Amino acid sequence: MTPSHSTGTREQWLEARLKLLDAEKALTRQSDELVRQRQALPWVRIDKTYQFDTGEGSATLAELFRGRSQLIVYHFMFGPDYKAGCPSCSSIADGFDGVVVHLANHDVTLCAISRAPLAKLLAYRERMGWTFPWVSSYGSDFNFDFNISFTDAEQREGRVEYNYQRGGHAMDAAQVPEPVAQFAATCGTDPATYTQDRPGVSAFVLEDGVVYHTYSAYARGVDGIWAMYQWLDRAPKGRNETGVWWKRHDEYAAR
Repeated sequence: MTPSHSTGTREQWLEARLKLLDAEKALTRQSDELVRQRQALPWVRIDKTYQFDTGEGSATLAELFRGRSQLIVYHFMFGPDYKAGCPSCSSIADGFDGVVVHLANHDVTLCAISRAPLAKLLAYRERMGWTFPWVSSYGSDFNFDFNISFTDAEQREGRVEYNYQRGGHAMDAAQVPEPVAQFAATCGTDPATYTQDRPGVSAFVLEDGVVYHTYSAYARGVDGIWAMYQWLDRAPKGRNETGVWWKRHDEYAAR
């Protein structure tokens, strides 16, 4: 059988690999420079008081740091009307438990925040077998202020500001992209309600009792913490995607 990809000798592979290594090293150096620029962003003081529901009771944003000076928040798509968390966010969150303890011992708290009531979040976390901190911003302006959640009116009137761009419109059932409709259905809601929440990651620092916002990334900006894709990008066939193929980890057929 003829392979579907080009083949060669070990010597030819090594020659091509060394060229790729130069490109990989250049990308690593560029990534290091992006990290420097990310950390050089000005800090923005947060004077507004946000309250969150946690397993230990009500907490402020400063209290989510849990005694550490840095906080990284994953904005998990789980709106109040969802029946289950977003499948994409769920696949990203599958990688959290293994790193939480390492971050905690390096002065960083990792926490997921969603708009759904806490009882829904904790029930879903138990279903998924996760243990990482997850709190509810239900009734708070937090998600809206950080451009991660939107009202129906904002979507309808095109006033959505996401990933540092303004756009959006009311969902027309005939124009809904298939992946959006598919994910909305798996979350037990409709596309317009599903897209009122979006994915993202934000970072904060606590200094002298004051919380500062330091960084946020949205959309493809969260690819770097999506462990599944980091592995696939190193697999022979790469992401090899034709539409949405992934599911929640407990929804795959046994293999």
